[in-house]
Amino acid sequence: MANHAKYIWEDKNWTHFSWDSSKLLPLLGQARQTQGKILVRVRSLGVPLTGQAQAEILTEEAMKTSAIEGEVLKRDSVRSSVARHLGLSQAGLSRADRYIDGLVEILLDATRNYDKPLTVKRLQSWHAALFPTGYSGLSKIRVGKWRTKPMQVVSGAVGKEKVHYQAPPAERLDKEMQDFLVWWEKSNGTMEGFLRAAIAHFWFVMIHPFDDGNGRMARALTDMALAQDEKLKMRFYSLSSQIMEERSDYYSVLEKSSKGKNDITAWLSWFLGCADRAMKKSEMIIGNVLAKADFWQRFSQTTMNERQRKAVNRLLDAGAGQFQGGLTTRKYVSLTKTSRATAFREISDLIDKNVLRQNPKSKGRSVSYDLNWS
Repeated sequence: MANHAKYIWEDKNWTHFSWDSSKLLPLLGQARQTQGKILVRVRSLGVPLTGQAQAEILTEEAMKTSAIEGEVLKRDSVRSSVARHLGLSQAGLSRADRYIDGLVEILLDATRNYDKPLTVKRLQSWHAALFPTGYSGLSKIRVGKWRTKPMQVVSGAVGKEKVHYQAPPAERLDKEMQDFLVWWEKSNGTMEGFLRAAIAHFWFVMIHPFDDGNGRMARALTDMALAQDEKLKMRFYSLSSQIMEERSDYYSVLEKSSKGKNDITAWLSWFLGCADRAMKKSEMIIGNVLAKADFWQRFSQTTMNERQRKAVNRLLDAGAGQFQGGLTTRKYVSLTKTSRATAFREISDLIDKNVLRQNPKSKGRSVSYDLNWS
């Protein structure tokens, strides 16, 4: 253990967190204002559009909460799992594997069932769903049980490792988790919601009760705390997506806050800012959902095969003018796994049906296409 810094949990009263309210109030006010705008926008959506918006957010959350830990998931597989769990169409989507299904189930349980008690059994069942094979990569881990070994967060080559954090000893986990769960129950409805979500995230990460998956579990708990605050069984912004964009700062502020005294003002400040930015990004996601709904309404009677729908959906996901380099015959071949002749014929068919249009200034071998958005 490092001699130059004392880890926060080494103090017997370490969970009596403190903060500077004068620094947090402006950030909290801004986050609440942005949240209000999002909730007004959400309530203006019809029921089918609400489901589509939730699917977009949930897909993004699953993708990014794994990416933060260095795991890259296939978007089509995640979207397939999300669609199945939400009762939406899975046409043209590949079947998701057990790991992705488990992750989606955790994220949904955290929000849909936010009003159910958080227990040791529930947390450990989440962990078991996260690691259905009993392995993390090539390593066998304790699934659905607290760790029994010391836990360090390290980086660097072998022999030159840097210890960023060391979690409490395994023999303390039963009591530490019991204290956390008691606080979780008592603080629900009696503590400012955003601060409670931030503290829950930090507290769980500091305990690090499992062999692996602690970050994903902490972010699921954060979603649950926010759902309890908003009294909504759906998420309409992805905190994990924003954390992924700011991953370096995320790990840095966690590390700094894990050492020394129990003043976590720095962490709370960063979290409130991150939540505000995540909610502002959801405006764009909801806007994309509305644009997709408008597009499919206009082309509801247009016949397309599965490959064509897959290409169209990829362009819809990117947004107007945002598919890098435009759709080309080569990209269509790669995307749909078909021949060049078939790709050319199917693109021409979509142009004839006014679904696609040629991008201005693209000619000859450099010709590219986008959707007819207007």
